[in-house]
Amino acid sequence: MACVLNITRLKSLVIVCLFIFCAAAAVNAQGENTTDYFDPDTWLLGDFSYSSLLNEPHDSWFDSEFNDYNIDDQAFIEIDRKGLGDIDIVVVLGTWCSDSRREVPRFMKIIESLQYDKKRMRFIGVDSYKEAPVQDYESLNIERVPTFIFYNNKNELGRIIEYPVASLEMDMLQILNNKK
Repeated sequence: MACVLNITRLKSLVIVCLFIFCAAAAVNAQGENTTDYFDPDTWLLGDFSYSSLLNEPHDSWFDSEFNDYNIDDQAFIEIDRKGLGDIDIVVVLGTWCSDSRREVPRFMKIIESLQYDKKRMRFIGVDSYKEAPVQDYESLNIERVPTFIFYNNKNELGRIIEYPVASLEMDMLQILNNKK
């Protein structure tokens, strides 16, 4: 009889513990980032400012990639030596796109480290069909995102499309070698 009573108490204890565990998990989950980047309401579309990436809901993925990225020092020194001062850059991205959420913060870490004038940059957000409500968008011929387009005197020098071939720094250096 005592054995049956102990089993009943043990079952009750297990049920209470499970309830407490589930309640604690539910409270903890409320504090987690649950942004659905495939929800069009979160997308940045058309021309937008760099600072938009630094605000919710984008700051969580942006800050993480930006802070974790280690710049290739050797390539960085060469980029700095060649200079980006007279280069204009167009960045086309989809905030819903994992490649954009990875590469754009890394690219911006390089740009900020170079102390490049971000007023010479243009940011264009696209939807999942890679379309943007921007008048000159068709002329950019965007097929994949992110796309980083480098211009010198309104002439395109080159692009980094979707992900770098070697590294962002090495690909930038390759493009800068096209500068006249």
